[in-house]
Parts: sequence; C-alpha cells; structure tokens
Amino acid sequence: MFKAYKITDIFSREIVGWRVEDREADHLAVEMFAQAIAMHGTPCIVHADNGAAMKSNLLRDFLKEQHGTELSHSRPYVSDDNPFSEAGFRTMKYRPGYPKVFADLDSARAYLGEYVPWYNQEHKHSGIALFSPSQVHDGSWREAWQTREHALQRYFEAHPERFRARPSTPTPAGTVGINLPNEKPQNKAA
Repeated sequence: MFKAYKITDIFSREIVGWRVEDREADHLAVEMFAQAIAMHGTPCIVHADNGAAMKSNLLRDFLKEQHGTELSHSRPYVSDDNPFSEAGFRTMKYRPGYPKVFADLDSARAYLGEYVPWYNQEHKHSGIALFSPSQVHDGSWREAWQTREHALQRYFEAHPERFRARPSTPTPAGTVGINLPNEKPQNKAA
C-alpha cells in the first residue's frame, strides 16, 4: 500500500504539492511543504488530517516556528473534516483509467505525475464555477469569465423568452475555508 501526500490550495483547488511514498513519515511531509513553500510562498494556515506525519513535531516546528503558519487539524474521529481534500481524492479515484491498484511505487508516482497537471490545468471544477484550478490560482479566470458573461448576455438579448430573469455567470467564491462561521460566501464578478 502506498501513501499519497497532497497539498491543496482550498481557494483555487490547485494541487500545489504532492508525492507518493511507501510509508508516511514526518520528514517526507516537511520536504513536500518546503518545496511547495519555495514555489508558492508561505501559507497563512495549513489544515491537515490527524495522521502521524501531519501532527508531528517536526512538521509543526517547520510550519509554525520557521514560517509562522497557523495549524489546524481535523476534529478527532471525523474522517471527512476536510471536504476539499476528500473531493480531490474522489475526483482522482473516479476518473476513467484510474488503475485501482498500482503494481509498484514508480507506477503510482507516474500516474500522479500525469494526473496532477491534468487536474490543475484542464479539469473544470464545479466548486469553482467550472474554471480550472490553475485559472483560479493565477487569476486568469477573470478573462474567461468575461468571455462567458458576454456570450450569455448576447444569448439572453437574442432569446429573452427562454429565461425567467436576466442570467448571470457564476464566479468562484470570494471567501473559502473549513469550518467557517455560518456565513454564506459571496460570489463577486471581476
């Protein structure tokens, strides 16, 4: 059995760090976070599961003491306390061609090596208004949104009888988090 480690930016849903190993170990998690921080900068908050590597002193010291990152962990005995991570793994496992069982570590790494770029750049994610995670991460979704909005409004002007009210094109949420107070996220256009 292999262990897939994954860091997801929950605002954009982009996978910003990943690795596949034959075991879970705190130093491997630290290496993954170090690479992600070098590429994407230091996160304000990291929400993780309660696995040994994620709750280790080594990772805590690296994130909290060296980078000033606030740590958050899933509630005890709540396996689905991070819906963003759960949804990401579900997308991978239900994608056509997922092998279910990997013959060896290199096969698992190769699969994720192809999956992650597809997911980040091509997958149109329903949780972020059918933009790709990369578009939301780099802000280029705004241009695509403008194109969609203009097309929708032109169609509405040509066929208003097909609508009950003037439609608007969805946008990614302005605020995203885990276990937020009971506030509805606001969607704002570019």
